[in-house]
Amino acid sequence: MKRFTIVLAALAMMMSTAAFAEDGAALYSAKCAMCHGADGAGKMAPKIKGSTKVTDVLTKGGLKGKHAAPFAGLSADQVAAIAAFLK
Repeated sequence: MKRFTIVLAALAMMMSTAAFAEDGAALYSAKCAMCHGADGAGKMAPKIKGSTKVTDVLTKGGLKGKHAAPFAGLSADQVAAIAAFLK
């Protein structure tokens, strides 16, 4: 019985983590799409679809304009989800 309870608790923890995983598409749509376009192909701002620099730009900044400084209000998990969506 004790083993069953431990296994059940471990499964519950794994399922809750997956349920709260960040949705890269939704985050991108809310934070990035208005400038970079719905598919990342560029709009008022450059194309970022397929870029390998998304994580660095969002966490460290270093570009001109809005991304000269790190993008405020995003956690590391959210940045990773946006970068994965854009790959």
